[in-house]
Amino acid sequence: MSQEQHGLVERMEDHQVAIYLGAMALGGLLGWAAPAAGPGLEYAINPVLGALLFVTFLQVPAKDLLRSLRDGRFLSAAMTVNFVVVPLVVAALFTFLPADQAVRVGVLLVLLCPCVDYVIVFSGLAGGDSRRLLAATPLLLVAQMLLLPGFLYLFMGPDLGNIVKAGPFLQAFLFLIVIPLALAWALQAWAARREAGQKVSGAATTTMVPLMAATLITVVASQVPKLNGRLGDVAAVIPVYAVFLIVMAFAGRVVARLFRLGAPASRAVVFTGATRNSLVVLPLALALPDDLAVAAVVVVTQTLVEVIGMVAYVRLIPRLVPDTDPDRDRATATTG
Repeated sequence: MSQEQHGLVERMEDHQVAIYLGAMALGGLLGWAAPAAGPGLEYAINPVLGALLFVTFLQVPAKDLLRSLRDGRFLSAAMTVNFVVVPLVVAALFTFLPADQAVRVGVLLVLLCPCVDYVIVFSGLAGGDSRRLLAATPLLLVAQMLLLPGFLYLFMGPDLGNIVKAGPFLQAFLFLIVIPLALAWALQAWAARREAGQKVSGAATTTMVPLMAATLITVVASQVPKLNGRLGDVAAVIPVYAVFLIVMAFAGRVVARLFRLGAPASRAVVFTGATRNSLVVLPLALALPDDLAVAAVVVVTQTLVEVIGMVAYVRLIPRLVPDTDPDRDRATATTG
């Protein structure tokens, strides 16, 4: 990579939050100005999202995944906050949701699944241990895909089985997780043996910010035309998403303290508990019947709220979880 290209990549990384906000604004403008393009853009979601996840997984060496299985305290904290604490928080918020089934399904799909893409970016910006979080990503993906059907059953009852089919879930798991992960590890193996592979791998990793921006533009632009008079229902979930972010900041900190994690790992736990997997679950929402089409818009709305919330998180979480936490240090000293 030339010095000029390297400088461009660094500038994009330094300004990635502004780039993502601009991408969402551009997507909203495009969706409003050219609603007829919405259906075509939906076909582009899976390819661009698959490319984004491929680049994300490329940064997770296979050996790091195996190492993450032995990172007991961090992995246990991440699993606890995502699959024990989050469902309890969602259950408390569930009663405040509109009675509309499509809205409720959309909220459940997005809030019950932890993020696996830009959480790495925002956690790193706040001084979180992004490397450990990145290594745990495939495990979080597998866990959420296995647990999500059960969670949906608990919240919505057996009738949901007639609406949400297993096929789209399996298809999303194959094309958005298995294939990108396998390709990423294949490229890692090539890079370990050949200089050409190193160059390809290096070039691919520089595309993270543009791919994330392209994904946000595509997703938002494709869903804005679907509002069609449902703006009130969608707006009703915005306070729920905002409260979720506030509650999970403190809940994540409590879980991290229980597992006696250091500040960087604690911040990573806070971020993984708060950020949700809206981009990966969106294809699942898009596969719902037409009368539940607003569920996809509800999912995308969470992305809009969350990215704005992440701007606040980057500034506030280092204060909530400072580098030196006297209370945790005293507790560790007492038990140790």
